[in-house]
Amino acid sequence: MSRPDPSTEVFEAHRPRLTRLSYRMLGSLAEAEDVTQEAWLRWSRVDPAEIREPGAWLTRTTTRLALDLLKSARVRRETYVGAWLPEPLITGPEADAEVFADDLTLSLMTAMERLSPLERAAFLLHDVFEVGFDEVATTLERDPASVRQLASRARRHIREARPRYAVEPQEGERIARAFFDAARSGDMAALGALLADEATLKSDGGGKVIAFHNAIQGASKLLRLYAGLHRKYGQEGSEMLRPVWIDGLPGYISLERGRILQTTALTIVDGRVVEVFITRNPDKLARIAALLDGNSPPASA
Repeated sequence: MSRPDPSTEVFEAHRPRLTRLSYRMLGSLAEAEDVTQEAWLRWSRVDPAEIREPGAWLTRTTTRLALDLLKSARVRRETYVGAWLPEPLITGPEADAEVFADDLTLSLMTAMERLSPLERAAFLLHDVFEVGFDEVATTLERDPASVRQLASRARRHIREARPRYAVEPQEGERIARAFFDAARSGDMAALGALLADEATLKSDGGGKVIAFHNAIQGASKLLRLYAGLHRKYGQEGSEMLRPVWIDGLPGYISLERGRILQTTALTIVDGRVVEVFITRNPDKLARIAALLDGNSPPASA
């Protein structure tokens, strides 16, 4: 079997990082893979001998492609039905550690939706991917002072969403299981003990399946919601398929009433759930469905 040419080997060595950058920019692995493929096509058209720093060239090209796609995606999201959440990706032991080797959680990615495309790029490149400000300035075609301001504004906007500390795996998994069990059984006392007073819930159905269009804020409202669901449906039809970590957060994959596939991810602070992220849009769960069928890895690089 012939070895790939050196140019291909160089690109493949960078592919996981480029995919991770694109996904963090776009919130969609399918779009991230499209961007990475386009970066490959552009790389294949240049003479690598003329590229002094392949990693910098590929990062710059990928960022600019992702920025172009992000600008059009944000226009599409203006007409999106209900809340928009990033595509949920399994990030526990089953995931590709090289692709998802950072501390960005689903809650932080959701908070990044408030940033402008340039703020998001500056923050990710400098703070997450450790690219120097001079190179970020070249990539974004801005001067270094402007790039520093972009990154600084981004940090201020998302400061509260950055985890103060990571929840211990066993604790996160225990709370996620307890959350599911309490919601399924209708044990509102147990559920209330798990929720922080300021807890919020966001669900993404994309207009394809039933979901809550607006965020639900406050533990009391969440308890009324789950109590109402239990009164209406009982615990029949709610089945946990497997506990998982979703973009750095403990959670689970389940089948809910009507055999609807969904993922639930929990942000946990000081032992209490402060955010619940539910994804039900089938377009965003195709990889999860394939994983459950055993036909696909949880994420591809």
